[in-house]
Amino acid sequence: MLVRRAHEGPGRGGSAIMAPMRLQLLSDLHLETEPFDPEPAPGAECLVLAGDIDASWAALERFADWPVPVLMVAGNHEFDGRDLDAALAGLRERTAALGIRLLERESCLMTGDDGRVVRVLGTTRWCDFDLFGATQREKAMRAGEYFVRVQRSTRHGRPFDAAAVREEALACRDWLERELADPPRGRWAATLVVTHFAPSGRSADPRYGRQPGTASFCNADDDLLARADVWLHGHLHCRHDYTAPRPGAAPTRVVCRARGLVHKDEHLGLEPLGLISV
Repeated sequence: MLVRRAHEGPGRGGSAIMAPMRLQLLSDLHLETEPFDPEPAPGAECLVLAGDIDASWAALERFADWPVPVLMVAGNHEFDGRDLDAALAGLRERTAALGIRLLERESCLMTGDDGRVVRVLGTTRWCDFDLFGATQREKAMRAGEYFVRVQRSTRHGRPFDAAAVREEALACRDWLERELADPPRGRWAATLVVTHFAPSGRSADPRYGRQPGTASFCNADDDLLARADVWLHGHLHCRHDYTAPRPGAAPTRVVCRARGLVHKDEHLGLEPLGLISV
């Protein structure tokens, strides 16, 4: 499989009827503290890392010699204790040296072994705290001060607090909305979106339900789901696999295969070698 830039075109056989592309998805491995040895999934054409892989970045080396291309979006913990902009630049340098393609408000085209082309849109898509609407935003943002306490990031010399998170989230949302408004026009067979934060309240962790803090994990991007064929995300330390209806087309599939923390038994039930078709 080739990973191509979007402006390079769809490559060979883009209009033919071909088999879906097969992806392996991993996220929320937290390899800075968690014992886990990732393995390539047999039959996968690409590995997608949906964030919170290693807050120290050291364990990213495990994916350097992966047998298929590796795409990654950063999770919030990839920025722990760092300036947001400096960290993104440093993470780009780190992943590039390891042969990992980092996407942040960027798109690329993946050409599968059979020539089928999939457009990939990748962004962390920070939370904008509007999961429950504008009237509940203030309450959600108060709960979102979690980012200051746990993540301890900065931007422009100031704490990366809930207001700064929301500002970055809206920039991610604007970019994603513009990209998803671009019809394929024969350039690709399917659209895959990869974010760290979840696109819908349907991805909420059932252990905690719908409370103000849930808006720190899920966005109300349900209106964008119909513009993608598959949407992969992480951040929630639980698994999800559901569909959203699309008029005149097959439903959009939303998948999260986060591993989570062993001491909370969040890893139980994970199938790290499972394949997702796009």
